[in-house]
Amino acid sequence: MFCSCSVMTGFAQPPVNYDEAKVGVYQLPPLLITNSKTKVRSSSDWDHTRRKEVLQLFKENMYGQFPGPDAEMHVVMQKIDSSAIDGLAISKQVRIYLSKGENGPYIDLLLYIPANTTQPVPVFTSLNFQGNHNISMDENILISQHYLDFLKFKKADASPTRGVQERRWPVKALIEHGYGLATAYYGDLEQDHADGWETGIRTSLAHQLHIKPADWSAIGAWAWGLSRILDYLQTDKNVAATKVIVMGHSRLGKTALWAGANDPRFAAVISNNSGEGGAALTRRNYGETLSIITKAFPHWFISKYQSYQDDVNTLPMDQHMLLALAAPRPLYVASATNDKWADPYGEFLGAKNAEQVYALFNKKGLGTDQMPAPDMPVGNTIRYHIRTGDHDVLLFDWMQYIKFGDELVK
Repeated sequence: MFCSCSVMTGFAQPPVNYDEAKVGVYQLPPLLITNSKTKVRSSSDWDHTRRKEVLQLFKENMYGQFPGPDAEMHVVMQKIDSSAIDGLAISKQVRIYLSKGENGPYIDLLLYIPANTTQPVPVFTSLNFQGNHNISMDENILISQHYLDFLKFKKADASPTRGVQERRWPVKALIEHGYGLATAYYGDLEQDHADGWETGIRTSLAHQLHIKPADWSAIGAWAWGLSRILDYLQTDKNVAATKVIVMGHSRLGKTALWAGANDPRFAAVISNNSGEGGAALTRRNYGETLSIITKAFPHWFISKYQSYQDDVNTLPMDQHMLLALAAPRPLYVASATNDKWADPYGEFLGAKNAEQVYALFNKKGLGTDQMPAPDMPVGNTIRYHIRTGDHDVLLFDWMQYIKFGDELVK
């Protein structure tokens, strides 16, 4: 099994700080001051001026550009099972082609919808790490060819497996609470290694999308794929088109945040254990740092981001600004007690410092300045919890997201 966390391997790792007293002094870039040094005083000021500036900062310095819609996208229904999950769900397996014909890049989408409703339902959408066939033991799920290709690249056992990450995907619980689930393998878009861009969409769609591979990143490619999944979901009669929630864990939590920042059609944004480069404040010297992550996973970001390794305080933005780009939509940030590498307190502070934008829309944030106790969620339109346990996404996390959706999206 391959780890989905961003722990650095294969590199001489510098000393990692886990002492709050040694985090250092830092000052966050102002969120509500425009490039022309004027104060943002209203939601209109944010929407029409400052939001565009903040989004551009992340495009220029971190994740790269975000192409527009794919005019050549088309879909083929591969398989429908009307009695999935013990008859509770309908499953659809849809191939989303990203270019003309059927020889180019594609996303294989697995969609579960409750079987006992005639009304469109809200849907959680999230990329997965090991192929659709690994989220369930369901024999009807097609084996991911892109994942098998990745195993061969890694010189690992390429025999097909099922359900390896089933515990991360409580499909039955989601269905029973009236939600659908849409997921796809992130390697359909770009394989997660330094040379993945060579065979991923950053190369295969470069001419079509009018963007050079170096002008965006792996996280950008994965996030763009989430928007293409949303394009399809908005055409599916079983899906409530305005109630699609984007969620991601670890590096895919970073991806969900970037997708939500660029695509306002997502009804809500959820970051699970996204850490450095996600919800955690970059300027905090705690756990994984900008220097560590850009050395270990340079392909996740554009090359400009590496230039801040020696002095993170020169970075013109920080991650509270990324979280603020979700406003005024509901935002959930989650951490885990044993996941010090991801800096849980830094994730909490990221969410806390995004509140000032939500206030412009008269939306309430966390409602506290204090880190909550484990397993005690806090917040309103912005929510946060730190779950007891490790870097993972578990049923406890999903149950909070379901409650979040029930109150703010449904």
